[in-house]
Amino acid sequence: MPERLVERIANRIVEELSQERIIEADDPEVFKKKIIGVFKKAEEEEKLLDEETKRILKEKTEILEQNNLDYRTAFKAVKAKLAEERKININRRERMNQIANMIRDLIMEDDTVEIYEDPPIIRKKIAGILKDAVREEEEIERKVRERIKKYSRNILEGTPEWNILYRRIYEDELRQRGLA
Repeated sequence: MPERLVERIANRIVEELSQERIIEADDPEVFKKKIIGVFKKAEEEEKLLDEETKRILKEKTEILEQNNLDYRTAFKAVKAKLAEERKININRRERMNQIANMIRDLIMEDDTVEIYEDPPIIRKKIAGILKDAVREEEEIERKVRERIKKYSRNILEGTPEWNILYRRIYEDELRQRGLA
């Protein structure tokens, strides 16, 4: 998730929970940084998951070749298995639910935050904000894919050319939304 989008989410969580008198942070700026830290931790978990998946597949390259297995298919299967073992959801919406729980737990454990509502209400509010962010990110991805499909020649997804093009157009979409 783009850093500016994460910052916007953290701002929105602190602002809305404070305005609705659900919580009150002693120092809202410090608390925003803690929320951003939750996202960074989740991102690091996902990065390590990808790296471990790549390492495993690199060790098993011979087996992939012998059985004529597609790398992308094998990558998805291995990643799903590792994610299950580590209790990391790889479905974006479910991952946001996990992050909502992490932020709720942060609020419940943080001595610098005064709590005025029950944990389920706090979690529901956070989850709603995160769902909005997921919808925005999915909209960006949809637009990027549409733009790639409009190219005069067919560019196969997953190829280096497609990946470079995707990143370039994705960054352009972020800039248009003030997120880059």
